[in-house]
Amino acid sequence: MRLTGMGMLAAGMPGFGMAEGAAASSGKPNIIFVLGDDMGIDCGIGCYSNRKGLTPNLDALAAGGVRFERCFATPICGPTRCLLMTGRYPFRTGGWDNGQGTAAVRPQNEYPMARILSEAGYDTCCVGKWRQMVQTPREWGFDEYVMSPTATGYYWEKKYTKNGKDITEDKAVFFPDVCQDYALEFIRRHGAGGSAAGKPFFLYYPTHLMHNKLAPTPDSKTGVKSNPGEVRAENLIYLDKQIGALATELDRLNLRESTLIIFAGDNGTDRAGYTINRRRISGGKHTMLEGGALVPCIVNWKGTAPAGSVVKDLVDFSDLLPTFAELAGAKLPDKVPYDGLSFAPLLRGKKGVSREWIFEGCDDKWYVREDKWKLNNDGELFDMKDAPFTEPLVPADSKDPEAIAARKRLQAVLDKLNPAAGKLPPRNSDNDDNKE
Repeated sequence: MRLTGMGMLAAGMPGFGMAEGAAASSGKPNIIFVLGDDMGIDCGIGCYSNRKGLTPNLDALAAGGVRFERCFATPICGPTRCLLMTGRYPFRTGGWDNGQGTAAVRPQNEYPMARILSEAGYDTCCVGKWRQMVQTPREWGFDEYVMSPTATGYYWEKKYTKNGKDITEDKAVFFPDVCQDYALEFIRRHGAGGSAAGKPFFLYYPTHLMHNKLAPTPDSKTGVKSNPGEVRAENLIYLDKQIGALATELDRLNLRESTLIIFAGDNGTDRAGYTINRRRISGGKHTMLEGGALVPCIVNWKGTAPAGSVVKDLVDFSDLLPTFAELAGAKLPDKVPYDGLSFAPLLRGKKGVSREWIFEGCDDKWYVREDKWKLNNDGELFDMKDAPFTEPLVPADSKDPEAIAARKRLQAVLDKLNPAAGKLPPRNSDNDDNKE
């Protein structure tokens, strides 16, 4: 069964029924969501590319779980984080950009992910990058958090914030290690004999790796000036090592089979990425081309998620909130127009309900994309049959019957969504944050 995008809209609640059948016999899983920074599908992860050896832990998670080939975040990090936390497209929230847009998205006006999971009985924790979101993770529903208090807090820092308290170290520390240490501590408190034993947890882990400008890691060779390519590879290796340590700790605590691990990128790769099958993809971070929002997404749930599965269905980041809610047995509020569709059945090896299209919005631009075609807010139609490598513009006067039918379908979706009537960002904003 396939539910079309128009069908989801007509139902009044996209992905209706997504909470049905939740709290399956396997119980509520722990959920660890690691969000990589500036990591598009071409960022160098082995299972997505022809570049092997840098990411053995991520590759192992993919081999033992589910790998999504067409998962879309947004072209820049702020809108992605708003979409993730709210489950709602930017024309509903105003979260179109890294500046005034995301600053307008307030937890008091939303029913965010952490609040939903907390009400479903989860302990919640956020460690890592938070800077594009207003207020602190606590206002968004997280019980605990570690975050950088400044816009520049990516790597070697002396200051950070832990549960509302400012911490100052005697010398600069590698902030990804601070986050990793707290993440492991949080997991251990939920392990065998821990104070929270038996209660499920949600760990949201938006790492700063691999945001530019990259810095040497604690594992980098001292006294050797690395070139940018080497530093980039070192950071990818370090991130993979941290993810491996999380999985190892779950194994040690006998939590692996009761824990869902998901890794995804937050937007397309910054700067030139690696190749996929020796081909460059179309676009990257900041662009409305395919590579702007196409990101890796790997889900591992030992003993439950079918090992070695590759999903070619279209999914976007609005789908994560309803997916986590279904896994947690949470009921979503009836009056909130969420845009996501749960893919939880796929993680249990069952046939799910597939999207017919995804919506992308960033700054004052947007498009709707289906399997083989894309239509943007300027009325331009793109042929996506060779995506993510090419996406040629279809002439407006094309007589191709497939193109004519696709334009009609996608325009009907845009007309129904009507983004222009929603919360739009100021045009021609020159906010420096939007360049980050």
